[in-house]
Amino acid sequence: MSLRINDQAPNFQAQTTQGNIDFHEWIGNGWAVLFSHPKDFTPVCTTELGYMAKIQPEFEKRNTKIIGLSIDPVEDHEKWLQDVEEVGGSTINYPVIADTDLNVAKLYNMFPADETGTAEGRTALTNATVRSVFVVGPDKNIKLMITYPMTTGRNFDEILRVIDSMQLTAAHKVATPVNWQQGEDVIIVPAVSNEEAKGMFPEGWETVKPYLRKVKQPG
Repeated sequence: MSLRINDQAPNFQAQTTQGNIDFHEWIGNGWAVLFSHPKDFTPVCTTELGYMAKIQPEFEKRNTKIIGLSIDPVEDHEKWLQDVEEVGGSTINYPVIADTDLNVAKLYNMFPADETGTAEGRTALTNATVRSVFVVGPDKNIKLMITYPMTTGRNFDEILRVIDSMQLTAAHKVATPVNWQQGEDVIIVPAVSNEEAKGMFPEGWETVKPYLRKVKQPG
């Protein structure tokens, strides 16, 4: 069964570079980003892990934890992360899951449920579909899913932008328009009536269309 936005993020227990975790317990009451990799010692992923280490404080400002995953054992992860730190110039302070039994990849539909075998003998090409990003909210539901090809480095600044947008929605009942950036006008969600909006946005709003009401970013 495939996963969709707002489905409960499958829980799992796994070994990581920072010890064993229960995913839902590890998330706690905040947000989380799970980003996966097909294999250790791959060039694009090396740059991604390093960049995530560099911008980890930005996720922390948003009450968001980050966790990587790769289809290799912890011992390989630890060697690989030495390269990542050297290339990226930042220390890796977040865990990386060792999904050697392919369990998490299958739970998150990055492999078919009937995929057999373990990490042993697999290559980046046979694991090419393990290139997804999942954002999970405090309710443990999936808020975002993006899958990239192996040859295209992910834009994690975009993930931060989306988290900002979703957290604004959760706190203020607003949506964000195309190409929105922090500080720009937002949109009052259709579920909020004009009467309700008067109390929420006393300075008023611009009615572009009856269903499209722009307002200054709250908060």
